Amino acid sequence: MNRKKIITFIALVVVTLGAIAGIKFLSSGSNQGNVAQNNQGNIQLTVSAAASLKEALTEIAPLYSQAKSNTAVRHNFGSSGDLQQQIINGAPVDVFISAAAKQMDQLEKNNLILTETRRNLLSNRLVLIVPADKNDAKNLQDLTNGKIERIAIGDARSVPAGQYAEQALKKLDILAKVQSKFVLGNTVRQVLQFVESGNAQAGIVYATDAKTSPKVKVVEIIDANLHAPIVYPIAVLQKSSNQPNAKSYLEFLSSSTAKDIFQKHGFSPL
Repeated sequence: MNRKKIITFIALVVVTLGAIAGIKFLSSGSNQGNVAQNNQGNIQLTVSAAASLKEALTEIAPLYSQAKSNTAVRHNFGSSGDLQQQIINGAPVDVFISAAAKQMDQLEKNNLILTETRRNLLSNRLVLIVPADKNDAKNLQDLTNGKIERIAIGDARSVPAGQYAEQALKKLDILAKVQSKFVLGNTVRQVLQFVESGNAQAGIVYATDAKTSPKVKVVEIIDANLHAPIVYPIAVLQKSSNQPNAKSYLEFLSSSTAKDIFQKHGFSPL
């Protein structure tokens, strides 16, 4: 091979290698752009909320994600007391919605929420329920009857509905008479399940919970004067890594869109 051909061959090799390197660079740059876009588009809010809010918040979540296309909502439902304890123990939560002021008060005392974001979002009513095909009780006073042997109630140590229920029974001066009949639920939804299955002849839940099940019926709407006001406070957590988005979520829950859904499920927006 003469010198001219050798030079031409080397030049072709250099050009080819340069083109390949250029393609790799462009490809790498494109992937990096996609990664950055994905990172910006995958913000996830963790919302710990009282179990009674499950249906309403699940319906609201996709509407919020449509309004904020880069944000998804992950729910953690449970008893307010258990959720409060998880937060105290360091669980990564952006927004907390309790079914009573007590749990939020404790978090505020421990400086775990952004105080300026706290507000009362909703209210609810307490009701007495029985299985849909039974009539063993028609009001709270009937719970003292001998034929009522099992009464489902939330564990007052962690379930606000149970705390409200005990307050009402105490105000009527029948708590001591019926306490031995209690079947304790870890959440208000478990109380509902006890009555649905017939494992309890009566139960005390929120009106919104009773509305979710055709297997139970409401026999009494409990007088609100018999217990502390039922409120659902909401706040952003101090350790939230997405505070701007969490605040945006709070605002959305106060929008007319969210209020309509809450009302449909039986809540009263505040």
